[in-house]
Amino acid sequence: MEMQDPKMNGALPAGAVGYRQEREGFLPSHGPASGRKPVQFMDFEGKTSFGMSVFNLSNAIMGSGILGLAYAMAHTGVLFFLALLLCIALLSSYSIHLLLTCAGVVGIRAYEQLGQRAFGPAGKVVVAAVICLHNVGAMSSYLFIIKSELPLVIGTFLHMDPEGVWYLKGNLLLIIVSVLIILPLALMKHLGYLGYTSGLSLTCMLFFLISVIYKKFQLGCVMSHNKTALEGEDPLDLSIQGLNSSCVAQMFTVDSQMSYTVPIMAFAFVCHPEVLPIYTELCRPSQHRMQAVANVSIGAMFFMYGLTATFGYLTFYSSVEAEMLHMYSQEDLLILCVRLAVLLAVTLTVPVVLFPIRRALQQLLFPSKAFSWPRHVAIALILLVLVNVLVICVPTIRDIFGVIGSTSAPSLIFILPSIFYLRIVPSEVQPLFSWPKIQALCFGTLGVLFMAISLGFMFANWATGRSHMSGH
Repeated sequence: MEMQDPKMNGALPAGAVGYRQEREGFLPSHGPASGRKPVQFMDFEGKTSFGMSVFNLSNAIMGSGILGLAYAMAHTGVLFFLALLLCIALLSSYSIHLLLTCAGVVGIRAYEQLGQRAFGPAGKVVVAAVICLHNVGAMSSYLFIIKSELPLVIGTFLHMDPEGVWYLKGNLLLIIVSVLIILPLALMKHLGYLGYTSGLSLTCMLFFLISVIYKKFQLGCVMSHNKTALEGEDPLDLSIQGLNSSCVAQMFTVDSQMSYTVPIMAFAFVCHPEVLPIYTELCRPSQHRMQAVANVSIGAMFFMYGLTATFGYLTFYSSVEAEMLHMYSQEDLLILCVRLAVLLAVTLTVPVVLFPIRRALQQLLFPSKAFSWPRHVAIALILLVLVNVLVICVPTIRDIFGVIGSTSAPSLIFILPSIFYLRIVPSEVQPLFSWPKIQALCFGTLGVLFMAISLGFMFANWATGRSHMSGH
């Protein structure tokens, strides 16, 4: 996208100057364009390497959503699922492009500040609320896995029944992990410091993927193995559970559960609240360099998601649950190690997800205040307490995926980046009816349709009682 000066004397609008500087990679990492007052967190030079930034963004993308992708494939079919996954990955990359372009125009690398620039104080409040809603949902889903899986893992190691021992209760272990591991990491001042823990988290999830592939070839056709046991069940119960008696993969299918499966896929690629904080701390920042970070991260996660979903589905077919780890034997040593790896991965991801929430709250409540350690610590502590209370009260992880994926995910991926682009990019750079702005408008409209359809199907399922038919 080339930009021409509107006048031969080079008198570009202030926003267009910032846009050109960012495109050329000269926008300073700690001073916005056009001489505007620097925002609070841009008073230091970015020092995070390209690789560490990829680790952090990949870790922000990948999380508990990976456990629900095989379930999503079971209700869409292999080919339809992979096509949808590719589309969402490409759309997510495009939306990051819109977001980075807007940041380059105004010289601001804060999501909330972009909202204020586009729609004034109300826009800032809406953006902060959406970021908080989505990341609280993401944190809840990660902590829910800790609550449900950690007692089983420890109980298996100790050969004890978690239900019969008070110190193996999920709620207690959740609080212990939050205080001893998550809180200290969440108290770090800069997100870049978490690059090493993000790398460890990604390694754990890679081990999870390798194990899922291995178990597929080891177990073979699980459904045929269980056929004898299933013959004694009530046929009505079998239809409700969605079980079949053959290992036949569906290439394309549509059912009522798509109201959950498509949001799960959208939820699995949302990393947008973390993009601008990572961009701020990136060494030698430029739009092109940050877009490369995003493309590498999204591409890697696409392949990991696709392989995990495919081999998980081809192991259990239509009987796979929304949390795939529950399908494997609790006594299997390899699966026990996988559970530990997933627990470690999601535990290390929580601090990365907490950073944008704290930044959004600081931008909203203390926009002109200098950094303060007491406030930094207090916000992290309050957030962890609130999310722990939420996780203790929420019955299923699928409801978290469904609601968040249907509301905040399309807002962050589709709607907000597109309207920011339409409002912020100057008409001298991109006329209103230029192809890039028409694309952005269509992109935002797609997000609104996605949200309306997903919520419509989900409310219909709740009204008819079908949301509990799978027993998750």
